[in-house]
Amino acid sequence: MSEQVTLRSIGVGVYLPTMLYGVGQGAMVPIIAHSARDLGASVGVAGLVVAAIGVGQLIGDLPAGALAGRIGERRAMLAAAALDVVAMAACVIAGSVWLLGAAIFCAGLAGAVWGLARQAYLAEVVPFHLRARAMSTLGGVHRIGRFIGPFLGAGVVRAWGTDGAYAMNGIAVLAAAALLVSLPEPQGRHPHATTASGDVRIVDVARSHLPIFYTLGVGVLLIGAVRASRDVVLPLWADSLGFDAATTSLIFGIAGAVDMLLFYPAGKVMDRVGRAFVAVPSMVVLAAAHFLLPLTHDLTSLSLVALLMGFGNGIGSGIVMTLGADLSPSVGRPAFLGAWRLCADAGNSGGPLLIGTVSAAVALGPAIVLMGGLGLLGALVMGRYIPRYVPSPRSLPSVVEEDQAVLRPGRTRPT
Repeated sequence: MSEQVTLRSIGVGVYLPTMLYGVGQGAMVPIIAHSARDLGASVGVAGLVVAAIGVGQLIGDLPAGALAGRIGERRAMLAAAALDVVAMAACVIAGSVWLLGAAIFCAGLAGAVWGLARQAYLAEVVPFHLRARAMSTLGGVHRIGRFIGPFLGAGVVRAWGTDGAYAMNGIAVLAAAALLVSLPEPQGRHPHATTASGDVRIVDVARSHLPIFYTLGVGVLLIGAVRASRDVVLPLWADSLGFDAATTSLIFGIAGAVDMLLFYPAGKVMDRVGRAFVAVPSMVVLAAAHFLLPLTHDLTSLSLVALLMGFGNGIGSGIVMTLGADLSPSVGRPAFLGAWRLCADAGNSGGPLLIGTVSAAVALGPAIVLMGGLGLLGALVMGRYIPRYVPSPRSLPSVVEEDQAVLRPGRTRPT
């Protein structure tokens, strides 16, 4: 692994395609429910169609690890781009809700492959002392794309209808794929390393790392659930206070801007003083924001809590990907990361489901407080099981690779 790899050297080849992919998703996601309703879906069915992208990503995590391990990251990403473009074409021509739902599901599958392949590449080529910044930047540029996408998509939809947003997604993904094909593979892979490990079975990798999955894996599941909760509880509580969709969108936009601005500082803290110094505060702040949300009663108080949620999520940028890269083995890394991402995506899907269930059975307020409690539990789990080493500029990537063979949650690495 080369020490000469820097974030600048991999910026165009790694981060620009990821941002373009995020722009496409940002343009598409807000109009899925409208498309479903235009095709005659009820509100409930439209919600299921929107959820199909998350279900596709969840189901696609493990196959994505197998695919990336067998054919390599770049080919896997090109395959994902091709699937996404076909899915967007199906969305444009969809004459039924079920075809639209199937296409959105395929877009979720493609997103799982794309995200895992890019993470696996960075985990291998980036020096250990830059790893957290590389991962947080990867997540950050994707968030920037998701932030820009709705604004560009709004203009396209106004001119060409909802089909324009799907077309814009397809064009953005094609542009990202074109960059992958036209640019040389970013340098940095160790000459004797390989990610093509098709003979490594996911079940074997998962079994050999069970102590990690039932400790830190539970932690990232809780992180995913509490993070996903923000997208549900904020609009629902805003609606209960009587605010319209435009006002709610403005609150979301401001909180999202705060979130985006913090990805690089979060990575720098993780690289300088350790992963727990980001993971634990992030979950504590998100938990506090959930506890405070039911106490809000006007636009000012709601906006302040939304900003607190954005801050809490922003300071945790890249933590799940960074821990996955830290703990992944050099042989079978894509398979491990597929199982690791499955834990996080299970939380992403399960959090909103839990909120809906508790809200229907009791009320929205108790559901929000419950998610705050899960945030505190997540902070405890991450604080207890994140490996106790302190990354420093003198940490050698070769030493870290050797340590990974024996590193287990809770074990102390001398510095």
